Amino acid sequence: MKAAFITGTGPADVIRYGDLPDPQPGPHEALIRVRACAVNPIDTYVRSGAVAMALPLPYVVGCDLAGDVVAVGADVERFRPGDRVWGSNQGLLGRQGTFAELAAVDERWLYATPAEVSDREAAAVALVAITAHLGLVDRAALKEGETILVSGASGGVGMAVVQIAKALGARVIATAGSQERREFVRKLGADVVLDPQRADLVEAVREAASGGVDVHWETRRDPRFDQTIEMLADGGRMVLMAGRDARPPFPVGPFYVKGCSLYGFVMFKADSQRQAAAAADINRWMARGALWIPAGHVLPLSQTAYAHQLQEAGGILPSSPPLVGKILVEP
Repeated sequence: MKAAFITGTGPADVIRYGDLPDPQPGPHEALIRVRACAVNPIDTYVRSGAVAMALPLPYVVGCDLAGDVVAVGADVERFRPGDRVWGSNQGLLGRQGTFAELAAVDERWLYATPAEVSDREAAAVALVAITAHLGLVDRAALKEGETILVSGASGGVGMAVVQIAKALGARVIATAGSQERREFVRKLGADVVLDPQRADLVEAVREAASGGVDVHWETRRDPRFDQTIEMLADGGRMVLMAGRDARPPFPVGPFYVKGCSLYGFVMFKADSQRQAAAAADINRWMARGALWIPAGHVLPLSQTAYAHQLQEAGGILPSSPPLVGKILVEP
């Protein structure tokens, strides 16, 4: 099979495109003909060595996939050849990745693709939507009628958070860094969209959410805790999913006086049962058109190294403005 793989960590140009032996499914694995996969920041961290993990070498890069089952192991119960599936959480914790023509995946990490959803759509949603669901449902316990502020709402996770929060019945205030991105976030369903650079951001948020927001989802790498805690309501919750190297000041007094809570998490540490529960909701929302992530770039498997360069550059093509959406690769 053709695959995008590395034999050691390093910059994007260590990714090779070439032939590897076809994987053979184990007893609990399905062999997937990969039709689409998405690039995520964690892919670049693992490839570069910034997030150190034991890697099976040669190591196929990538977490997400969508495709169809071509064979199953003896103990697989949920899938049969011909089934369309999507999944994530591959290429991590010793598992091989997905950027290849074929991938052997434990059925615990696979979910049936709704008939109404294309492989591109399923791959684009995979990691970011599971991340958003885990943070909103498992961590912040967002409730119908509450108000959430989503910082960086035009990024992949941010877009998923906006749509899932609306599906859960919340009111959404969002920030995005350009007029084009703000218009896009409005189309996703955000009730109020603000420029994060405006000098009166705290006042604008508190005006839009009388008494402050119940939840703040932070996607930026540099959390601004003083600003956030001013915007939170009493008992407010903040979710962190970025800023691995950040060491910002933290206003302890205002935080505990308000009775706030702070949640940090990484998606790939969630067990398969929690991720499957998230996938069940995601499938329902995708099928009715309430959750989708656009494809900003679609590249062939042979250009995986370039796809990683694009991810690290924020999706910017030479002489072109940055696009909104995921970077997808199709074998």
